[in-house]
Amino acid sequence: MLEGTIRRQFKCLCIDPFANAFNYGPTGSEWISDNTEMKPELHERKWEIDSACYPIRLAYEYWKKTGDSSVFDSVWLEAIGKVLATFRDQQRKEGKGSYYFTRVCDAQYDMKCNYGYGNPVNPVGLIASAFRPSDDATIFDFLVPSNFFAVTSLRKAAEILETVNGNSALAGECRALADEVEDALYKYAVVNHPEFGRIFAYEVDGFGNALLSDDSNVPSLLAMAYLGDIDINDEIYQNTRNFVLSSSNPYRFEGAAGAGIGGPHIGPDYIWPMSIMMRAFTSTSDSEIQDCIMQLMTTDAGTGFMHEAFHVDDPAHYTRDWFAWQNTLFGELILKLIDDGKVGLLDII
Repeated sequence: MLEGTIRRQFKCLCIDPFANAFNYGPTGSEWISDNTEMKPELHERKWEIDSACYPIRLAYEYWKKTGDSSVFDSVWLEAIGKVLATFRDQQRKEGKGSYYFTRVCDAQYDMKCNYGYGNPVNPVGLIASAFRPSDDATIFDFLVPSNFFAVTSLRKAAEILETVNGNSALAGECRALADEVEDALYKYAVVNHPEFGRIFAYEVDGFGNALLSDDSNVPSLLAMAYLGDIDINDEIYQNTRNFVLSSSNPYRFEGAAGAGIGGPHIGPDYIWPMSIMMRAFTSTSDSEIQDCIMQLMTTDAGTGFMHEAFHVDDPAHYTRDWFAWQNTLFGELILKLIDDGKVGLLDII
């Protein structure tokens, strides 16, 4: 099953590395009228950096755990070549890049301004992401947590290319781009906050403008340590984590039912359980982890499932009866607590 999933994801990257959702075959989509280069195989074509990173992360961990390198065949080589080309294209060094997206809609976050190319960016080495992992449009197109995700994904790809494929040249290209993006992140994405000190911005444009916020969807600033994109003890990350979990983050909400992070995808006063899980995944405090578990268990509205988002004052007001991503992450969190010898933290249930 895992091998098949990985192969399917590589195939999707070959069909279109800019797409974020695919059909099972060339069946067309309700979004076929979007003003972008749609194909019948695509469900939606919102360019998000993380869409190219997750398949690499899954394949790498599968390889490390099983030793099975059979998935890294000619389709893999085509896929990683397209990912590398896409990342370079979206560094915007040769103009606006090849990607654009507009949609006839009434939601600001469902399309890009400036004829689909978004706000201008300064080509400083970072990679533009037209959309966030929430499917919401970025304001400043250099989405910082996704650029960190690209750095670690490129380095994993380089290890695979060198070890399995014997392709040192392509591995070197991946490492060089990873180094360039990482250098630019520390030069352009770190800002001095008056209360929290040096923190990572959520989005920047390379001109000096920065969005100080965080979103609940992963990758996020909070989730960078969970994904392994930065050391959990890194000082800037810890400062950023403190900022993200404070009232200084405009999308952190607190009410009678709990506290957590939301985002413009659902709107104000709605917390995503995913953000509470990321707080637990990135915590070194048993009491904080236990608080997160308590919130997760008491905000399911008696359904036994995690939801997309719930209202800060009443969990009975929630979105999505079934959301596989959130439920799977919750299962992962419980298994991690068991593996870490912290099953006692579940005694509150």
